[in-house]
Amino acid sequence: MTASLLQRRFATLGPYSPLFYDEPLEFVSAAGVCLTDSRGEQYLDAYNNVPQVGHCHPRIVAAIAEQAGRLNTHTRYLNNRVVDYAEQLLSTFPSRLDKVLFTNSGSEANDLAFRMVRQATGASGVLVSDFSYHGHTSYLAGLTTGLRTGERLAPEVRPIRIPDLDRTTLSESELLSQSLEEVDAAIDSLNAGGFGVAGFLFDSLFSTEGLNSLPNGYISAVIDRVHAAGGLIVADEVQSGFGRTGTHFWGHQRVGAQADFVTLGKPMANGHPVGGVVTSSHMLDQFGPVNNYFNTFAGTPVSAAAGSTVLSILQDEQLPEKAVLLGAEIKEALELLGEEYSFIGPIKGAGLFFGFEIFADDSRQTPSPERTKRIVEAMKSNKVLISRIGRDDSVLKIRPPLVFKSKHADQLLESLRLSLKEV
Repeated sequence: MTASLLQRRFATLGPYSPLFYDEPLEFVSAAGVCLTDSRGEQYLDAYNNVPQVGHCHPRIVAAIAEQAGRLNTHTRYLNNRVVDYAEQLLSTFPSRLDKVLFTNSGSEANDLAFRMVRQATGASGVLVSDFSYHGHTSYLAGLTTGLRTGERLAPEVRPIRIPDLDRTTLSESELLSQSLEEVDAAIDSLNAGGFGVAGFLFDSLFSTEGLNSLPNGYISAVIDRVHAAGGLIVADEVQSGFGRTGTHFWGHQRVGAQADFVTLGKPMANGHPVGGVVTSSHMLDQFGPVNNYFNTFAGTPVSAAAGSTVLSILQDEQLPEKAVLLGAEIKEALELLGEEYSFIGPIKGAGLFFGFEIFADDSRQTPSPERTKRIVEAMKSNKVLISRIGRDDSVLKIRPPLVFKSKHADQLLESLRLSLKEV
């Protein structure tokens, strides 16, 4: 069945849309932290942050169904659902971030944020990590440095290397100084090229990059430089938001960043397509009068019902707080596991987003994408789903739904032990 479905997919969607694993999995149902394939085999999901509060959460299913059975239309009509949700969402931010524009995805959110950034600053120059991904619109493709795209890097973009204390022989102060010199040079280059500095776009976990361990003060120093140059800060929370890091509801707050724009996507409505841009009245008042922004499917009552229920579940089930405790348990167990295998790098991440680099040699000098891929495939054989990230595709990416519990962590760790032994 899976083979014939794969052929039909290639015949209709084409062969270029990526699939996980050498032998793709065909899932037919899911609940909580488990997915079931077409053969009835169950897999532990330790990868997906889209179902942030668990696959097919009954409260979200009920909220979507109830609202879809009552009304679903766009925001050109008044309806309390979207306003209630906007108030609920904005209450999780500091008071200066008091406006939200809804979109359908994180890509749309980042694209819209930079329309607003470019208009507010009158500049076009952008700083972005040199191995990152923030969406698939034409504009964002010109900012993409971590995936293959047919579009070249836009001339107004300056990629900067995000420092990683786990990948250097420099001291923390030396690495910080060197990295900030690169930021200064990038800003000077944008100004010399006539682009000016419009903004800095970043994911505070630097997940695509491989969950970099940053020198103390790096992010705040970059933000100070961008603001001094007239630019604005866009914090992409698609990966790190909604309690993922545990200690803070929004990832950029964990690293001490004060954002001018916050962009939202994937986990916002647990799989229902919702995104958003959160900003200040000041920024919206510059954009709104000269742009008639409207989005047919963004902010519908059904979308608002789904998004609102996610926020309620996160609070009612205390999932961010639990992510702190369980994340610490898992990190401690992984560190013990690392003592058994000399080819494992330091444990990275925060809350329920963590991983570690896999090396080809015991001295941990040469990253090994081949060995990392074999571990991911072995985990699949052991019925646990993870993935890999990083510029060398050599960092294991472990990012389960926030309803993960200790028993699931035990299963994950046992599968890791077996998989590491196999490779």
